[in-house]
Amino acid sequence: MPHFEARTSSAPGRIVVTLIGECDLAARDELTAVLTSAVRGAPVVVVDVGGLRFLDSTGLHTLVTAYRSARTDGRRLYVVNADGAVASVLDITGVGHLLSPPADEQLAG
Repeated sequence: MPHFEARTSSAPGRIVVTLIGECDLAARDELTAVLTSAVRGAPVVVVDVGGLRFLDSTGLHTLVTAYRSARTDGRRLYVVNADGAVASVLDITGVGHLLSPPADEQLAG
């Protein structure tokens, strides 16, 4: 059975959501709940995907939906630390560019 975990932590003015394991259809409800709560809870949400081994279209859709929700409310959502297959999926689909923080954004906690 694939393993997925979403951990949240707070820093001044932001919530960091750390994703671990495999983000696919089985993780959709948990990912949606965590991201929805994070977007409502802070002006900036940083999604750290460095611990993901797999990301499918369901995970991409959930990230984009959370990004759009954040933008609608005047908030920001960024994805950081993509690597390997996850980085490839984000880049090929253009979602990586959409969710990248601007160069001048200070994301360190």
